[in-house]
Amino acid sequence: MMSTRALHRDTISSRTMFRVNDDDRAIFRLAVPALGALAAEPLVTLVDTAFVGRLGEEPLAALGVVTGLLHLAFFVFIALAYASTPLIAAAVGAGHRDRAAVLAGQSILIAALLVVAGLVVIETAAPHLVRLMGAAPQVEPAAVTYLRIRGLGLPALLALTVGHAVYRGLGDTRTPMFISLGLSLINVVLDPILIFRFGWGLAGTGYASVVAQSAGAAAFSYLFVTGRTGLPIRWIRPRWEDMRELVSAGSSLFVRTLLLVATLTVATASAARLGVTQVAAHQVAAQIWFFLSLVVDSVAIAAQNLVAAHLARDRSTARRLSRRMLVWGVVWGVVLAVSFWLLRDLLPGWFTSDRSVIIMAASLMPIVAISQPLNSVVFVLDGIMIGAADFRFLAVAMTGAAALTCVLLVTATSIGGIWMALVVFMLARLVPLAWRYVRVVT
Repeated sequence: MMSTRALHRDTISSRTMFRVNDDDRAIFRLAVPALGALAAEPLVTLVDTAFVGRLGEEPLAALGVVTGLLHLAFFVFIALAYASTPLIAAAVGAGHRDRAAVLAGQSILIAALLVVAGLVVIETAAPHLVRLMGAAPQVEPAAVTYLRIRGLGLPALLALTVGHAVYRGLGDTRTPMFISLGLSLINVVLDPILIFRFGWGLAGTGYASVVAQSAGAAAFSYLFVTGRTGLPIRWIRPRWEDMRELVSAGSSLFVRTLLLVATLTVATASAARLGVTQVAAHQVAAQIWFFLSLVVDSVAIAAQNLVAAHLARDRSTARRLSRRMLVWGVVWGVVLAVSFWLLRDLLPGWFTSDRSVIIMAASLMPIVAISQPLNSVVFVLDGIMIGAADFRFLAVAMTGAAALTCVLLVTATSIGGIWMALVVFMLARLVPLAWRYVRVVT
């Protein structure tokens, strides 16, 4: 039987666990502004979904198909940002600011090459890409037009991605937050004007997004050119010895991110194969799921910087911060699950007026809610391992999880089956990440 002293000790330990301390303040200084920055792109998509949902089932289905493709392009750039952030943070933490400046400059050069390739692929192969996603014939023309319009925003996405990477590496998440919230506001204002006032429909949504992203890119470009990042970018002739570390990290994270987004894209394609209503409902549920995940993903961004900055020179601090971030990840996951469960019958109606889509999307809400704690732990562990620069392992682990999930997705016969496969995907990521965390960090 537990003694009174042991019970008192456990009570004090529990209270201490949830009491805000200096470690929490260090985490929140990065995570809270990072949340505002991370929310920008999904918030743009959420707003787009809400407005396009008023146009009808087919435009919403077209938006869902293209969003799956855009996530692929978006997360390819994110792979570069995730590679740059811990490397720049580690260089700054070790006092090698010149090295950090070189890494920042090389990130911009590599991203520029990716933009050129992305523009060529999207603008020339848009019809083939839409068909590959399994879009219905009545959805295809609008989806192709929308994809080509959004493709024009790839150069802006380059500047936004590199800007986030450099500032996160420097431990400044406030500046990207203000820029991201500003571009989101521009999109919110332009969407109803271009969609309804000008009568451009789905195309208006695309142009609003491109203008908003370009405004954010202009802000980051100004900060780079004027040297106001606090880390003057070193523009030197590319040399392999300078780029090798970034390319090696970036290639592993590229594989990891490509497999992640490819799995989500296969999920969208599987929903499109089932029908217009199914893919429209999937679009609604997926955007809510992505947006909710950002609360915890902001903690993962903090992990990338804090673990990278401390692991080499102060392992005990990196270990302590990692454990704390996992605690907060679980807490936020539970809060999100409860909140989402309570709103499960209301949220679908915020994004579409089509009754059949609302009913089907509402049937997915319990799965989305219950999966939040699981997702939270996976996101934080992923951020910790990125901060530890364990890039190759992340690529290998993602390969197994993606292969298993894609088999489940292509054989799914219902929209519920697709979402259960996504839960399996997160479980398949959790197991190897937890094992590696114990081996590398603790």
